[in-house]
Amino acid sequence: MSGLVLRDVEVRAGGRAIVADASLAAPKGRVTGLLGPNGAGKSTLLAATLGLRRLAQGSVHFDGLDLAAMPAAERARLAAYVEQSAATSERLTVRDVVALGRIPYQSVWQSGPGAGDEAIVASALAALGVTGFGDRLYQTLSGGEQQRVQIARALAQEPTLLLLDEPTSHLDIEAQLTTLDLLRERAQAGCTIILAMHDLNLAARHCDHLAVMKDGRVVAEGAPAAVLSAPLLLDVYGVHATIVQLPGHGAPLVVYDRARGSGAGPDSG
Repeated sequence: MSGLVLRDVEVRAGGRAIVADASLAAPKGRVTGLLGPNGAGKSTLLAATLGLRRLAQGSVHFDGLDLAAMPAAERARLAAYVEQSAATSERLTVRDVVALGRIPYQSVWQSGPGAGDEAIVASALAALGVTGFGDRLYQTLSGGEQQRVQIARALAQEPTLLLLDEPTSHLDIEAQLTTLDLLRERAQAGCTIILAMHDLNLAARHCDHLAVMKDGRVVAEGAPAAVLSAPLLLDVYGVHATIVQLPGHGAPLVVYDRARGSGAGPDSG
């Protein structure tokens, strides 16, 4: 199968498996949403996919290529990763941060970005609406602005595989929709995209494919309408859910409330 294929992935920490027997198949040129409660293993699975966490067992392939066995420099020309947050104490401008996405394509003796690199950086800044921030220090930006800059950095990397961990968590509503629409456009252009998300309705509307994790395992996978069911959401999230099909809209809408007797408080993760 083309796209990203993970089989029986296990990641261990502190003597225990935090991801175990996790398998999923993210179709090529589509947006896949990775769902699950806090602690389900979403971030760990994304990091392990790109070699940032060591696999105890399992395999990770993209378009038939073994990502785990691939040299880091080669993998960086193929895939990009956006973490939940990326702080730095360096006095980098926004343009400098986005230009980091061009490093995998630069030779060791190259003193800085070439004209082609600068054009790609400018295009990425424009795509995320942060061109006006180009000369500002990255560390002075708000959380949402930094998030958009990091997505621009990833786009400047020109990946064919793009993994993003909670890419809308710090964004306002308009920026969420704009960013997700942009990512869908990139998928339609051939990029395979995986988003770790918490918002079920954003995932249902903007993702072609969903994978749901619980306790380090992928417990459901498929089209949003097939995956998002009341029994699954009760099992995985501990909530009572009603799934509504809006007239004229293909995506399901999830309305949910706490399950009685769950014992979950407002601050529980």
